[in-house]
Amino acid sequence: MMEQLKQELSAAIDAADSLDALDAVRVQALGKNGAVTSLLKTLGSMTPEERKVEGPRINGLHSDIADAIEAKRDALADAELTKRLASETLDLSLPAKDRPKGSVHPVSQVMDELAEIFADLGFAVATGPEIEDDWHNFTALNIPESHPARAMHDTFYFGENQMRDGQPMMLRTHTSPVQIRTMTDQEPPIRIIAPGRTYRSDSDATHTPMFHQVEGLVIDRDIHMGHLKWTLETFVKAFFERDDIVLRLRPSYFPFTEPSAEVDVGYSLKDGKRIIGGDPNTEEGGWMEILGSGMVNRKVIEACGLDPDIWQGFAFGCGIDRLAMLKYGMDDLRAFFDGDLRWIEHYGFSALDVPTLSAGVGA
Repeated sequence: MMEQLKQELSAAIDAADSLDALDAVRVQALGKNGAVTSLLKTLGSMTPEERKVEGPRINGLHSDIADAIEAKRDALADAELTKRLASETLDLSLPAKDRPKGSVHPVSQVMDELAEIFADLGFAVATGPEIEDDWHNFTALNIPESHPARAMHDTFYFGENQMRDGQPMMLRTHTSPVQIRTMTDQEPPIRIIAPGRTYRSDSDATHTPMFHQVEGLVIDRDIHMGHLKWTLETFVKAFFERDDIVLRLRPSYFPFTEPSAEVDVGYSLKDGKRIIGGDPNTEEGGWMEILGSGMVNRKVIEACGLDPDIWQGFAFGCGIDRLAMLKYGMDDLRAFFDGDLRWIEHYGFSALDVPTLSAGVGA
C-alpha cells in the first residue's frame, strides 16, 4: 500500500506542468490532511514494535516525496526563466539613461543637524502654522499693539477682511508663536526647539522675505541663566564640531525675555574668511553675533496660563540660513532660493549624509 501511494504521488509530481499544479500535489501529499501526513499520524497508535518497523518506512516516504516536489519546483522555475529569457530582448546599443540626481538642500541638512543635537539634550521638535493671528505672533509675547518692536518686524499683514475671531492675520515673523502654542497646550516641564519658515519684508545679501529660524524653549522649575549658557555652548560646539568655541553674552533687549542677551561667538580669519572658533582676542580674531536669548519674561509665562513664581525658563533663537552660511562657507543668502542647479550640486548633501553625533553632524 505504501509503495503504491509512493508511485501514485511520484506520477502526479511528474505530471505537474506548473507551479500551481505542483502545489496542489504537495497539499494532497504533505498538507494538513494529506495522504503522507495521515500515515505519520498513525504512528501514535502503534505498539513500540510496530513503530520500529513502520516509522522508518513512513518517514522515508515523507522525505522522498518532499525531495521530489522540491526538485520538480526547481525544474519548473528553471523552465519558466528560460522561456522568459527567450522571449525578452535587450538592445545593448541604446545609451543608458542617467538616473535622476538630487541633493539635500543645506537648510534641510542643518535642520536635521539641529534636531540631532538637541534630541541628545532631551529636546523635542515642535511645529506650528505659518499663518498666525496677532495674539500668538505679538500680544502673548509681550508685544502689545502700541509696542515699537512691531515696527522692527516688517510684517506681511493680510487684508482687513482676513480676520480670525477679531484678530488680524499675518505671515508669522518668527517661530516664537510655536513657543506660545506649546506652553498653552502642554504641561511643564517643556523642552522644545521650533524650526521653520518665517516672513519679513526685507531683501538684500543677508536678508530674504522668507527665511528659516530655529527657536529653543525650556520651561521648568528653578531655571537660570547658567542653564541657558551651558545649553548654548553645548549646542554651538556640537554644531560647528569644534571644542575651541568661545561664547560671549552681551546685555540686550527683547520684549519676550528679561533679562535678554545677544550671543557672540569667537572667530579667526583664514585666507580672508571668518572661521568659527579660535581665540577672538588675537589680531586675526574677533566676535560675531549668532543668536539672541534670555530668560522668558514673566508676562509671557502668565499669558500662557502658567504661574511665573513656580515656572521659569529660557529661550533662544537664530537664523538657520545664517548658521548654514557660517558653517559651510556661503556668502550670499539669496542664492539659497535662486534654484540654481549648479549651486545645489556644489553645496547640496547626499541623501545618505544623515547627521549623527557619533559620525559628526556635518558628515
